[in-house]
Amino acid sequence: MGFSIALIVFSLLLMLLVLMHKGKGGGLSDMFGGGMQSSVGGSSVAERNLDRITVVIGLLWFACIVVLGLLVKLDS
Repeated sequence: MGFSIALIVFSLLLMLLVLMHKGKGGGLSDMFGGGMQSSVGGSSVAERNLDRITVVIGLLWFACIVVLGLLVKLDS
């Protein structure tokens, strides 16, 4: 039960973090105003931290998927 709740929380966090990323151009992000930002070479500290946090949450999300899969397999 605990891993199911953790999976839901990590899924919501992952969606939020991915939506917070700056668009790389040419996609749906331009439709919603993402293309109006000036393109400055390099990334800021906040963007790098957002990248790191997104990767960590993604790995935790993947670990929850694997653990839940193993628990379901053991129950069968």
